[in-house]
Amino acid sequence: MNVYVVQHNIITNNPEENLNWIMSELDTQESKDALLTVFPACTLCGYPLFGSAAYADIQKRAQASLQQLIQISEHRAFLVGLPLQIQDRGLCNAIVFVQNCAVRAIITKKYLAPDEQRYFVRGEGVQMINFQGQQIAIGFYEDLKELTRSHSDQPDIVVCCGCNIFDYNKPYSIRYRMHKIVESLNAALVFVNRIGGEGPFLYAGGSMAMNAAGSLLSQFPYFEESSQSVDLQLLSPCEDEKPEPVELVYKALVMGLREYFAKNRLRKAVVGLSGGIDSALVCTLAVHALGAENVHGILMPSQYSTDHSVKDAEDLAHNLGIAYDIVPIKGCFDALRATMKPVFGERAEDVTEENMQARIRGTILMSYSNKFGALTLNTTNKSEAAMGYGTLYGDSCGALSVIGDLYKTEVYQLSEYINRDGEVIPWNSIHKAPSAELRPGQKDSDSLPDYALLDTILNLHIEEQLSADQIVDEGYDPDLVNEVLRKVRINEWKRLQFAPQLKVSPMTFGLDRRVPIS
Repeated sequence: MNVYVVQHNIITNNPEENLNWIMSELDTQESKDALLTVFPACTLCGYPLFGSAAYADIQKRAQASLQQLIQISEHRAFLVGLPLQIQDRGLCNAIVFVQNCAVRAIITKKYLAPDEQRYFVRGEGVQMINFQGQQIAIGFYEDLKELTRSHSDQPDIVVCCGCNIFDYNKPYSIRYRMHKIVESLNAALVFVNRIGGEGPFLYAGGSMAMNAAGSLLSQFPYFEESSQSVDLQLLSPCEDEKPEPVELVYKALVMGLREYFAKNRLRKAVVGLSGGIDSALVCTLAVHALGAENVHGILMPSQYSTDHSVKDAEDLAHNLGIAYDIVPIKGCFDALRATMKPVFGERAEDVTEENMQARIRGTILMSYSNKFGALTLNTTNKSEAAMGYGTLYGDSCGALSVIGDLYKTEVYQLSEYINRDGEVIPWNSIHKAPSAELRPGQKDSDSLPDYALLDTILNLHIEEQLSADQIVDEGYDPDLVNEVLRKVRINEWKRLQFAPQLKVSPMTFGLDRRVPIS
């Protein structure tokens, strides 16, 4: 069977615009020649819809778009997804099988994510359809586990319509799961997934097709729109490329930035450049996503900043070709200290004055943002967010967190990946000891364990969800483990006020990991 697979970017809450590109794909010769055209799940409205799924207007607009597709489907067959009111059941996340100007079948999602359960009712799951003399099992990615259980009907082909949110493990787990389904059922398989970004959620694509023998017939690119015809009867496999996680994360963050700006009709970004690795990485990703002409750097040295930090920031700006300003904060800091003197009296300086500097820098960045219409990008990493190592309304400010889902060690890995063909991020920013430079001689290591050790403990606790005792049983110092987990626990309130983060890990703060704050 010849199947036309469409891996496309979907625009959330805009069925009319999605209808346009769907009709364009259906009008291609490849789609006309194929027996079946398959689109990702949630094709007409996007995903996740959250509360907008409950509003009648978006449902009516999606169904009106579906009716237009049905009217043009003479001598055609295709699968398209949308939220659909099912009589005597309620609102379902559905895939509609359209054939020859009629709805042939409606497949409704059975296994709903927690957020989906607030708006959708549970559906019936995978359906078996006899089409062109073939038994085709059609379903959502999350429902395919039913296929590996005992079935009275043996499918010849499995069609999986996905709308799978990216994390750096997901492409490999999807690939494994698809192979296990083919191996278990001895059936050919088509998996179609969308690309693009929806706020913090990123979609990688990576659609694929396999024959019944388990040979990979087509592997679609990651993070790129692509449409291909696949003959499921072919025997010869295609070349199987498996990108490394660091490459996938790089592409995900660049695409996520580009999508966030494009879909929110934004163009320019501003980044505070400290000379450190975090701001350097964020600025580099922004330039790769938006272009150097749309990224502006601001250097905000204080009396504690070292000369090499300013030089490293300037070297980065020159390497990237971006414009930048230098705005020293000493005058503002001195004025603020003098202003607070009558309140603070003779109390010794402490972390309060350190936070003042961070908040002055945040004010400068947000002031530039307001004046020039440039979105402020946050530069906090996941290790810092976990430990509360940052100033609320200071270095935590920004409309979008670019690397908030990357541990510090992953920041280093990604920076080295970017420099693989030559220096983009100054090597000194990568190799020097990290420091907030809020007091003389300050280093991150004054307040935090070595990042390699810290990130290992954080990963065991956050991603692996191990308790303190379980981590200690892995061979780590009890006092260190308890202190790290204590700081993670007491800083949840800070993270709740954090900018939206581009999700690239399986356990993102605020999206996947939610714990009580008291």
